[in-house]
Amino acid sequence: MRTMSQSVLILSASPRKGGNSDLLCDQFMKGAVESGNHVEKISVQDKKINFCIGCMTCQTNGGKCGLNDDMGEILEKMIKADVLVMATPIYFYNMDAQLKVLIDRTCSRYQEISNKKAYLITTCADTSETASDVTIGGFRVFLDCLNNVKEAGIISAVDVTYVGDIKDKPEMNLAYQMGKSV
Repeated sequence: MRTMSQSVLILSASPRKGGNSDLLCDQFMKGAVESGNHVEKISVQDKKINFCIGCMTCQTNGGKCGLNDDMGEILEKMIKADVLVMATPIYFYNMDAQLKVLIDRTCSRYQEISNKKAYLITTCADTSETASDVTIGGFRVFLDCLNNVKEAGIISAVDVTYVGDIKDKPEMNLAYQMGKSV
């Protein structure tokens, strides 16, 4: 049985506040908070995160990125968290651009993102259970680049197009239960 509170960082890449993947983040957060964890949710859409330009400045100056935006603060939180939750709607069978840009920008200090559990939440309009396969693959490859970051759970909700479609789906309870079990 877990005896101490964990730090949970939820990165909601939904461009729609209250969108389906964002609502699943809220359920995960509710469960994690009820279990006594410290939880912070960041709406990636609200942050200024520039595209990585491949300048490699970070490789020559101790991991400091040459771009000046909100990613430094987010990356610091990713490094300090015990648990990462990444959430994205599926756009054309892949993660949305907001999450991909965030992942790319971890380049400067990705080796410091270590010793934690990671969860993925996806939602899509498609009815196929395989619609999130590319995103899941991208998530897993990202985790493989990190040091001892273990996949702890994945939620892939299908057939949710409009804001709120997720509300009557079983994934809402699944997200809550995953959060509770952190």
